[in-house]
Amino acid sequence: MGKAEDFIARHRLGAADVDEDAVLAFFLDEMGKGLAEDGGSSLAMIPTYIAPDADIVPDRSVIVMDAGGTNFRTCLVTFGADRKPVISDFQKVGMPGAKSPVTAKEFFSILADNVERLIDRSDRIGFCFSYATRILENHDGIPMIFSKEIKAEEVIGMPLGENLLAELARRGHDVSKHKVSIVNDTVATLLAAKAACPDHASSYVGFILGTGTNTAYIERNANIGKLGGKADGRQIINVESGCLRLDIGDLDRKFIAGTKDPGSYWFEKMISGAYLGEFAACAIREAIAEGVFSPIFAERFSQIQPLNTTRMSNYLEMCHNMDYDLVRCVDGNEEDASSLYKILKSIIERAGKLTAINLTAAILASGAGTDPREPVVINADGTTFYKTEFLEFYTRLYLDAILEKRHGRYYQMVQIDSSPTLGAAIAGLSV
Repeated sequence: MGKAEDFIARHRLGAADVDEDAVLAFFLDEMGKGLAEDGGSSLAMIPTYIAPDADIVPDRSVIVMDAGGTNFRTCLVTFGADRKPVISDFQKVGMPGAKSPVTAKEFFSILADNVERLIDRSDRIGFCFSYATRILENHDGIPMIFSKEIKAEEVIGMPLGENLLAELARRGHDVSKHKVSIVNDTVATLLAAKAACPDHASSYVGFILGTGTNTAYIERNANIGKLGGKADGRQIINVESGCLRLDIGDLDRKFIAGTKDPGSYWFEKMISGAYLGEFAACAIREAIAEGVFSPIFAERFSQIQPLNTTRMSNYLEMCHNMDYDLVRCVDGNEEDASSLYKILKSIIERAGKLTAINLTAAILASGAGTDPREPVVINADGTTFYKTEFLEFYTRLYLDAILEKRHGRYYQMVQIDSSPTLGAAIAGLSV
């Protein structure tokens, strides 16, 4: 093997280093433990109390709030008699806690600042909250932990809807009849798929791969032991798949140890947009130390800004374009250029395989997808998934190999515009 190939194998950076049988078995085992007992698994497996038959209510408006990894969005959504949505009065600001720490008072004040203009236009609020949150039977939610480097520690343990309405009431608004439904972005994405693709699907999966990652699927209540294993019905489960405590290689452990919360979100730190570029930088620095790259490359790389996922992808997209800093780093040295390409592409291919295993686990757990005429519809959302070079390609490649060829389950992948917004609106109208 060449130096780059040897480095990839030694540090288990390639797709070949992921044992799909072992990782899939581990995923499913952790899912089962999470359904059985709170805290029994690295996967929270959060019940949502939302039945999969939640549907659109026509000719009624709902306020939608969407707290993502980078942005906080608010708008009004109204579904017409034809079930088509009209999104109006849309605004976007930065997510509180993304750039600097915020107190709980500041956090809820920012939420209220942005929803206040809409509060008299509907008494239903659908709040898409893209962080691990325990959902209550009244559909409020209590944050358990913040991922994606959000710094709002005081908010953990505080009911979101209750505190938002309290802040609005303090400002003089009558919110006594308002109801808030908190949903994870993957749950909202699943609901959007069910509304948009109601025909010939055996089940639905909501999947996000953007700044962070997560998965939602439909589970039988009888299998949710921590809720008493009710015999009848089904509900949507928020897997919190980014939390899977998957241990692959030494560089993964080294990188994770240097993140904000090294005890959590191991899987997310292997595949998501907030971390792929930083992990690649960690791998490149190690490769420099081991002599994979030339001293000139090492000097140039030390002088560029910290690597992110977008610029990592840029190199794979256009590896001869001198507008990109990584291309300038390898200028004049073909071995450096080839080694860099191989290392970056191996990290993306591995992420694609891990993504496919994640989706395979959700579909196997659902029990659906055995008939190719009635596939499981996966609504995949997130710029990292669609914009990172090779990531969607490898995910589909390994889904075909693992899910369809090895397990005889079938899927259809769709991309529905504004999925978190539409799904949150459906959830808001259902309470």
